[in-house]
Amino acid sequence: MTRRVIIDTDPGLDDAVAILFALNSPQFEVIGLTTVAGNIGIERTTTNAGGLLAAVGRCDIPVFSGAATAMARDSIDAIVIHGDDGLRGVTLPPPVVAAQAGAVDWLAATLMAAPSGTIDILALGPLTNIAQLINHHPAAAGRIGQLVAMGGTIFEPGNAGPASEFNFASDPEAVAVVLHSDIRTTIVPLDVTRRVRAGRDYVEALRGSPAGAIAADLLTGYLQDDRQSRPLHDPCVMLLALEPTLFTLEVHRLTVNLGDDADAGALTRSDHGSPVVVAMQVDAAGALALLASAFG
Repeated sequence: MTRRVIIDTDPGLDDAVAILFALNSPQFEVIGLTTVAGNIGIERTTTNAGGLLAAVGRCDIPVFSGAATAMARDSIDAIVIHGDDGLRGVTLPPPVVAAQAGAVDWLAATLMAAPSGTIDILALGPLTNIAQLINHHPAAAGRIGQLVAMGGTIFEPGNAGPASEFNFASDPEAVAVVLHSDIRTTIVPLDVTRRVRAGRDYVEALRGSPAGAIAADLLTGYLQDDRQSRPLHDPCVMLLALEPTLFTLEVHRLTVNLGDDADAGALTRSDHGSPVVVAMQVDAAGALALLASAFG
């Protein structure tokens, strides 16, 4: 069955690979991209989203720019990982169709126009757009089929603070809004994503199609030591949405650190927390095989 999805994203190298996978997978019908500041500022994430669509001839899919800042604090970025352009120098064509403003309003209108539960959201960046949707359009947010979001960590050390992950540290208040909502939510934390990494031979083998060549270029820029990539965080969202049996899912009751310390955005398991489905283990070999299958 084809899944109708909206991708909320801040491309970003691994975001870009995740988007290409979704566009190349017949099981997904991508009906729009909404952008958020995260890995880099909103203008660049929006341009990168449009460039990806242009590169694979999918200019029928609209792009809507969203939140440029976090809900209640200064933004952070990951330029040190993704480069000033977000793509480590990988050149994409300019967007063919200009992005439109108003991601949250478009999300609300699209969800209200579709049968309830028939559109999923795959969230690859900070959850600011989704939290604003919940706050300003609760009826529309309640019509989301499921939300799968990359973010957080349970047992793994953090990558933004000692126990905090970048996406959730970027907007802890948004995380709290989402986890306290009634949206059916699954999070994909560092506990899983750090297990999924691509070696150089794997990356080169992707060059069997135009989209695969772009993915290989992106992952080459993502190689950590010229042999193995950094964790493929965001592709894991698409892989879980498509094949959840590759993952071990558990329900944890979670609270979010809303302080101003180094671990803002960190998750804590607590009897008083909100119940959330969390991916805790992954068949890494199976995940990599599924990812490669879209680029054959």
